[in-house]
Amino acid sequence: MGITATLSEFTAEIRLDRLPPQVVDRARFLVLDLVGNIVRARHDAESTASFLAATRAMGMAAGNAGVFGDAARYTPAGAAFLNGALAHSLDFDDTHAAGSLHPGAPVIPAALAAGEMVGASGADVLAGIIAGYEVTCRVALALPAGEHYDRGYHPTATCGAFGAAAAAARVFSLDAEGVASALGTVLSQAAGSLQFLANGAWTKRFQVGWAGMNGLMAATLVREGFKGAADALEGKHGFMRAYAPNPTPERAVQDLGVVWELMNTAVKPYPSCRYGHAGIDAALALRAANDIKPSEISAIRLGLPKAGMLLIGAPAEKKANPRNVVDGQFSGPFVIASALATGAMGWDSYALLNDNTVRSLLSKVTCALDPDVEAEFPTNMSGKLTIEARGQRFEQTVVVPKGEPGNFLSEQELRAKFAGLTDAVLGADRATTLANAVLAIDTTADVANMMRLAAPLMSARLAGE
Repeated sequence: MGITATLSEFTAEIRLDRLPPQVVDRARFLVLDLVGNIVRARHDAESTASFLAATRAMGMAAGNAGVFGDAARYTPAGAAFLNGALAHSLDFDDTHAAGSLHPGAPVIPAALAAGEMVGASGADVLAGIIAGYEVTCRVALALPAGEHYDRGYHPTATCGAFGAAAAAARVFSLDAEGVASALGTVLSQAAGSLQFLANGAWTKRFQVGWAGMNGLMAATLVREGFKGAADALEGKHGFMRAYAPNPTPERAVQDLGVVWELMNTAVKPYPSCRYGHAGIDAALALRAANDIKPSEISAIRLGLPKAGMLLIGAPAEKKANPRNVVDGQFSGPFVIASALATGAMGWDSYALLNDNTVRSLLSKVTCALDPDVEAEFPTNMSGKLTIEARGQRFEQTVVVPKGEPGNFLSEQELRAKFAGLTDAVLGADRATTLANAVLAIDTTADVANMMRLAAPLMSARLAGE
């Protein structure tokens, strides 16, 4: 059986009661994580106004599908697009390191929109999401993602389109032939460019939302009798051979159903460059264990791998003087200073860019290449933090930062991240109700019941606008 056919059969046959319980549990947590990102981005991301206006202009804001954090209702295509674009707008969504992508952002919105279209159960939607994660990540591994990147492609959008199609196809209960046809249809729409790096363009977010919408469209076409291209992934003119120079298609089905790439997906506990997360973990731990106050600190050293130094450590002058959110996200000094000053590093921390206490610590942070940390790379994105305070030295090395598959967040920590993103938009009570519903997604008879909780109440919405 070919690669596309094997993945399609896997997708069509997936059932929650046949899966390892830990896979189902992790999937529920990943949905919760993504929903929190969407709710906050609906109100905070600078590109959101354009997304909403364009969606309305194209008549996609007149339907029955929900967008998290929004009281309006959209067409299924509009909801898949907006939820996907918003999910990726804060750069706070889940990550699959080996695939160099964010699988949840295109996959989960496509599955939810498909579920609302047909009144699917939460169990069927979650099964589709799990299949979508596997397809997305495995396609990326087969390219491999690094060579795909070198050609200028954005794997979250390109590979994510196939995962979105698989997820929606499973929600629609398409058979293996139908799933394969959906993959062959979305092949025509697999796109995503890294050119956004030239000027910080918003296309990075747009193309991820579009991938989710395209996946939904492909599965819907097939549901209505459409015929897609055969061998979409491994064919002569298929995705792998067209989008990467030396693909290994068989990698996409290696240990399929035995090794779950969804379990190799990490979540970000902090909305900043991943290279700073080990240092943030250490800062929070040292602050709490030793009751270190900002005024007592005389010097801070953040030990990083070489790759981390390039992104969050140098040039030192720029990193010590962040001027906007993106500067802060890629500033080792800022994320460490924020953690030590407040005992937190969340989305609201970027309101502290000009805070006097944080600013007083910025100049005390030195980022440096650390040989012990470098030795852990690339297996682990480790960090070492040394703080000099009260005439003493406090030091901690974090090898596996929080959120990685080997150090995954607890339900309590995931709920805290969710609350930090959503309480300001939905109100604490509404946010808790939504979180409870998302974590029980596999028990709902109609996923639309959960989606109806996504809209803020009027008072909370006005406060959050």
